[in-house]
Amino acid sequence: MRSREEWSALGFATPSVLGLGLFTLFPVGMAVVMSFFDWPMLGESEFIGLENFRYLFGEDPDFLSSLRNTFVFTGLYVPLNILVALGLAFWISRSRWQNLWRVLFFIPAITPMVANAVIWKLLFQLVGTEPNLLAGGSTALLSVVAMSVWQGFGYNMIVFSAAINEMSPSVLEAASLDGATGLRRLISVQLPLISPALFFATTMTVISSMQVFTQPYILTAGGPGNATETLVMTVYQAGFQSRELGLAAAGAWVLFAIILGVTAVQFLGQKRWVHYES
Repeated sequence: MRSREEWSALGFATPSVLGLGLFTLFPVGMAVVMSFFDWPMLGESEFIGLENFRYLFGEDPDFLSSLRNTFVFTGLYVPLNILVALGLAFWISRSRWQNLWRVLFFIPAITPMVANAVIWKLLFQLVGTEPNLLAGGSTALLSVVAMSVWQGFGYNMIVFSAAINEMSPSVLEAASLDGATGLRRLISVQLPLISPALFFATTMTVISSMQVFTQPYILTAGGPGNATETLVMTVYQAGFQSRELGLAAAGAWVLFAIILGVTAVQFLGQKRWVHYES
């Protein structure tokens, strides 16, 4: 009987394990190998060691600017997304129509991003400014951030709204009896109570913002110049336009290392401000 159960479990797990190996582990392993090669899409590959990484950080004129743009986008997008989502979550928690507001605010997060970006591009082009908001070097990235916040805050708002509704009424009542009201109550009581949700939302938002591609690609195609070109766009251009797969793999691994490092810092720092109920 035990042997049959083990074989049955193996049978159920095999499709998932094969899918993981074929579509995740194998491509990841190949990307590691390709990053050390001059690997054109057509033709013979040649081992070049760390030359792809040296080129990215030393000779590629677009890589460092795209890296800077990615960090600037993340630095603007993440706090704006969290603040908008958190503010609306607290606001709808006092409303009689909580479910309705949740649905309305969540709609942009589940609609196709390409369609949203095309509509926002038309809106930006209709705005009567000269030059156009997407054509100005100082406003293009801000416009991409604004569209991205509108697109993405709904998911975090749902997470925060659920966490707010789960706050212990007895703790909130005790805080009120102790005189904690308004801003003091928010900072000292409510935010610590929902800190696990804040940590989760912040971590996931940072990861997604470091991988931003669709919004700048549709809105500005990386322009004007390379003012809105992000790291994923640089990887895409290296792999599918220049057809330098080794260079694209190296850029992808640089992005992976950055995301891994940032995420590790977040997890190491969570003990200082995230409070889990025992």
